Amino acid sequence: MPSRTKILPSVVTDNEDVKTPTEPGAIEALVRERFEAVIAEARGGDETTFFDFEKRLVVLVRDLGRLLVVLFLAVREERVRAKTPSEIVKAGVRYRRRPAVARNLSTLFGVVRYARIYLRRVGGGGFHPLDAELGLTADRISMGLVALSVRLATMMSYVRVQAMLMWFIGQSPSTEVIQKAALGLGRRTAEWFERAPAPDGDGEVLIIQIDSKGAPTATETELSRRRQPRKAKTRTSARHRGRDSRARYGSKPRRKKGDKSKNARMATLVIMYTLKRGDDGLLHGPINKRAYASFAPKRHAFAVARREADKRGFHRGSGRQTQLLTDGDLDLQTYADEFFPEALHTIDVMHVVEKLHTAADCLYREGSDEERAFVEHLKEQLYGGQEASIVSELRERLARIPPTGPGNKGKRQRLHDVITYIDKRVDRMNYKRLIDEDLEIGSGAVEGAVKNLIGARFDFGGSRWIRERAEALLQLRCIEANGDWDAFIRWVHDDHRKTASTSGTRIRVQQNSPSPLPILGLAA
Repeated sequence: MPSRTKILPSVVTDNEDVKTPTEPGAIEALVRERFEAVIAEARGGDETTFFDFEKRLVVLVRDLGRLLVVLFLAVREERVRAKTPSEIVKAGVRYRRRPAVARNLSTLFGVVRYARIYLRRVGGGGFHPLDAELGLTADRISMGLVALSVRLATMMSYVRVQAMLMWFIGQSPSTEVIQKAALGLGRRTAEWFERAPAPDGDGEVLIIQIDSKGAPTATETELSRRRQPRKAKTRTSARHRGRDSRARYGSKPRRKKGDKSKNARMATLVIMYTLKRGDDGLLHGPINKRAYASFAPKRHAFAVARREADKRGFHRGSGRQTQLLTDGDLDLQTYADEFFPEALHTIDVMHVVEKLHTAADCLYREGSDEERAFVEHLKEQLYGGQEASIVSELRERLARIPPTGPGNKGKRQRLHDVITYIDKRVDRMNYKRLIDEDLEIGSGAVEGAVKNLIGARFDFGGSRWIRERAEALLQLRCIEANGDWDAFIRWVHDDHRKTASTSGTRIRVQQNSPSPLPILGLAA
């Protein structure tokens, strides 16, 4: 290595005593030296096993990757310095050039250290032109590592993300940094969904399925415990941690019968896709399937669905067919009438069949042949376009049950509830027509998405969410599920880079607090 080069402390290699030069020529020479070491390792002795070679190769390649990152940054900084005068005017503001400032940057290859000049604004503040030009933020972590960390966080806990990154790339941001990065990217999701263009190649029929699921949220008591000053922990063994914790905070009061510990808050999920009629006369799909979910009120989800339907060309008066499927929730019916009056509204047939089983249980012994035969009889009527006949027959059966007798009161009440449920929704059970037209009669797509997008990440033992924080992660999870993650990250990166270059400000991805829940459709 040439002795004329100036050096900076670096963690480019596993050896902390090794220094990395800052001049591009010297760094390039070191890269070539390390590359020769990789080749030498590949041509190793006869006694080396593949297992040992592979483990060593991972370390050498990471080391080489870090050196190449340093070389890239050094070359670009050299060019920036060459074209940056001692004083410039940007957007009407005067900046003066200041000496280079070094910092560490966490990348996919590890932590590197690089130096870049600073432009100080007259009156205070400023920015680093190299960071603005390359799209590097003030977070000291590359967008590639941010994107990977948060993408994994949409699928697993922050602790597991950290462990996963340590296994596969040898280093990881802290769980706090990952969470703050998720909150920061979550602030951009509303704008992304609004700006995202309609997909190409849509079909002739738009299918919209909407459902809800609760996620456990923290109560005010739990939040107050989180936010109060932490009490000193006593040194103890793993066996006694629970006992010591109860001594510090007190034991929880025992729940009364019927009390819920989940404290669930509902998230509403919208699944949209199209169907296209083929040469065989059948509707094929799904085409361009997209998901959107939010912890905001249900009306917001319908407003988003309306916006996306309009974007895809299925606006009011378009003459194009739209079908909406729900689980029979009366709130969803109200919003369906408001936002999709032109749509063919259908109740998921499986919810209706469950009600038929409940009715049969009131009339026959559970699991008996008579019960199964009666359910099949009702299903024939349901699929045969005789929905009104089901209501009439169940009312007749209800009249035969004596008002007194063992268990009769409960049977009558359950059967009455089934009759009321079907009677109020009979106009949305036109399954014979739907089958004839090859349209949807079930909402399996949204039922599966609810379990995958909401349940798998948010509804598990021990979790206690704050809705606004869960909202950021949920919408990022939808972007990932839609296959738009790379496009979303590219859009955020380019927007940050443009803002930093034009305004001369330092951009930070990480945020300490989440955005409020969205309010589209709630102001009316």
